[in-house]
Amino acid sequence: MAEQQIWVLCPVCNSKTRTKIRKDTELVNFPLFCPKCKKENLVTIKNGITTIIKEPDA
Repeated sequence: MAEQQIWVLCPVCNSKTRTKIRKDTELVNFPLFCPKCKKENLVTIKNGITTIIKEPDA
């Protein structure tokens, strides 16, 4: 059986990004880019909860 994947949502505008994760995926210091708001945020994702570490200046 295939493991269900979910889209990672942008922490700024709450729209879908181009990244999919499984429920057991953990991302630490991941540069997440949102194609809708054109922002890149450094995030950590654990247990499906996204936390912004910091927003880059550029």
